[in-house]
Amino acid sequence: MKKVILSVAAVFAFGFANAQETVSEGFAKGDLFISGAVGFGSEKQGDYKLNSFEIAPSIGYFVTSNIAIGGRLGYESQKEEDGFETKTNTFSIGAFGRYYFTPASKFSFFGELAANYSSSKIEQEGVGPLPDTEYKENGFGIEVAPGVSYFLNSNLAIEAKFGILGYNTVDPDAEGADSRNSFNFGLDLRDINLGLVYKF
Repeated sequence: MKKVILSVAAVFAFGFANAQETVSEGFAKGDLFISGAVGFGSEKQGDYKLNSFEIAPSIGYFVTSNIAIGGRLGYESQKEEDGFETKTNTFSIGAFGRYYFTPASKFSFFGELAANYSSSKIEQEGVGPLPDTEYKENGFGIEVAPGVSYFLNSNLAIEAKFGILGYNTVDPDAEGADSRNSFNFGLDLRDINLGLVYKF
C-alpha cells in the first residue's frame, strides 16, 4: 500500500517560521501547539482496489510547565472494490493528556494518555439479487503511548510516538452483529508515528 502522510502543522510552520524569533526552543506553561496529519492511500491487486483519504488535526495547551492537554478531530473516507463496492466514512473526536519530562529543553521524552470516539457509516453495493446495504458502527478506544520531541527551531519540532498499550471496541449498529473488542500490549518499532508540531 502506497501512503503519503503530511503534517497539517507544516503548512503553518513554514508560513510563520520567522514570526516569533525571540521565543526559545522547548515548551513552557501557556504554550499552544498544533499538529496532525493528512493521508492519502491507494492499493491495487488484480480486481481489488482500495483508495483512502484521512485528515486529523490536533491542538494542545500547556496547563503547567510539564503537562499538556488537548483535543483531536478526524475524518477518514475509504472506498474498496472487489467485485462489489464498499464505502466507509468515519468521523472521530478525541482528547489527550501528555506529561513532558524536560519540556523546556530542545529534546524531551513524554508520555501520552488518549481516548477516542468514532462513528462510521458503511455502504455496501449489492451483488446479484442481494440489495444494497447500509449500517453504522460506533467505536471507543484508549491508548497509552510514549514519545520524544525535538525542536528544530523556536517554533517547529518533530516528534515520534508509538502505541504500547491500547484497548478498542467497535459496536456495529446492525441486527445480529456482535461487538469487536481488541487489546494490544507491546512495543513494535514498525508502528512509530512521525509528525511535525508548530508552537505558537
